[in-house]
Amino acid sequence: MKSTFFALYFSVLSFLPSGVSAGGPAPDQLIGKLSGDVLEILQTNESLRAGETTQVVGLVEQVVLPHFNFRRMTMLAVGRDWRDASPEQQKRLMDAFYNMLVRTYSNALTQYRDQTVQVRPLRASPSDKIVKVQTEIRQPGGQPVTVDYVLEQRADGWKIFDIVVTGVSLVTNYRGTFSQQIRLGGIDGLIRSLEAKEREFTPRSGQS
Repeated sequence: MKSTFFALYFSVLSFLPSGVSAGGPAPDQLIGKLSGDVLEILQTNESLRAGETTQVVGLVEQVVLPHFNFRRMTMLAVGRDWRDASPEQQKRLMDAFYNMLVRTYSNALTQYRDQTVQVRPLRASPSDKIVKVQTEIRQPGGQPVTVDYVLEQRADGWKIFDIVVTGVSLVTNYRGTFSQQIRLGGIDGLIRSLEAKEREFTPRSGQS
């Protein structure tokens, strides 16, 4: 999934054309501001450019991830087994999924180089509650990567709940893995697996 988050990161850096309004910043305006903020931080913060883990995680949590709907992402990734989870298990699933994504996303962020983003025209009407922004990530010496960036309208603004990279949905991709883990170890087994994954990305004592 590392390449998925790498593509996701550069889709966040895209400047989108004008589009749907939701009683707050339109999705294109939201991403435009977000991308500007992230680019400025990346270009001016030496610790981030050096790949200092704690600094990168802080950037992701403070600037990028507040614009994600993690409850919906977790529900979609877990699928029908979500209904069988207790409220406590659902919370642990969301927390573990969130922490794993933060670390994976942060690792992708440290690999920023000279990628560019081409944004396709946004096709949406003012009444749309869900919009899809199509982008193409261009990497020096590599093939372009197509990214569909999916947002939903909520009371507190537009939130990301899925990313489709070269035709593969992030949440659908995780759903297959999660279903297998649930069959083997139940909901608690999936939680343990996610928490273990998060620990793999956590710096050991003495590391940055």
